[in-house]
Amino acid sequence: MRFLLTDEQREFAQALDGMLSASGTPAVARAWAAGDHQPGRALWTRIARAGVFGLAVPERHGGSGLLPVELALSFAELGRYAVPGPLVETVAAAVFLERLGANAEAGKWLPRIAAGGAVLSLCAGAGPYALDADAADAVLVIQGDTVSRTDTHGPVQTSLDPARRLARPLDGTVPARGPAVTAAAAHAVEVARLLTAAQSLGLGRALLAATVSYVKQRTQFRVPIGSFQAVKHRLADTLIGLEFAQPLVHAAALALAAGSPSAGREVAAAKVAAGEAGYAAARTALQLHGAIGYTEELDLSLWIRKARPLRDAWGTPAGCRARVLTG
Repeated sequence: MRFLLTDEQREFAQALDGMLSASGTPAVARAWAAGDHQPGRALWTRIARAGVFGLAVPERHGGSGLLPVELALSFAELGRYAVPGPLVETVAAAVFLERLGANAEAGKWLPRIAAGGAVLSLCAGAGPYALDADAADAVLVIQGDTVSRTDTHGPVQTSLDPARRLARPLDGTVPARGPAVTAAAAHAVEVARLLTAAQSLGLGRALLAATVSYVKQRTQFRVPIGSFQAVKHRLADTLIGLEFAQPLVHAAALALAAGSPSAGREVAAAKVAAGEAGYAAARTALQLHGAIGYTEELDLSLWIRKARPLRDAWGTPAGCRARVLTG
């Protein structure tokens, strides 16, 4: 199994990094949290033009086919810049529709997803709430062997991360039911779990970089606090966690790409490692930034408040550990 990225994959990630760095994502995230989706949808279109959503859509619908490694690289960058919106859910919905083989639904939504013209949310039995249902063109709700599609929802609920807006989807039409729905949903959940792990990894790296920069500037006893041994150890532990998680994320992406029987277990292991590493990076950032780390005015709060929801989304640490143990 090859773990090294190709030149094309590195260049793709670098191009996405360059685009996102110039997009003012903190302002986009604050607007999204306030219910203003226009800046987020504009950024969504630019992300689609970069080819990200097409990585989950087959060529016959205007995409590049399902490419888990490239998707994982993309979502690490999206996590690094705290891009808001149901990014994971839209990709998972595309994977679900393609695997389901419902021609009418796939033909309707997949070309629009690839082009950035459709935002979908997916609710697959983990709870009653759909992410960003108020911003989505439709919500797919999977319950057992039945999938329903709706564009209506209840009141938006507050969340630990203000940019992750939750709402209960209301009743809609039922485009499909049966064993095919269950199988397609299981595959979509694995993809969603992998991409959430990648987001956590990128988020953790951004938090670590911001914290390292800060401890070089903040002084105590007339010296930078970054020179203190306890601070160095805390940062080193955070880095080790992220470095340990990264190959697990890449290996899980490769296993999904190859259709390996162990893919589910490898994805779960990656989700645990990356989720815990990202959350640890958030705790480190909060502690070493001191009281300023608690202020909402600091852009870093957008990253800190996202770490725990990402750790628990699409599989809690306990659930994923159980998946690893049961095989």
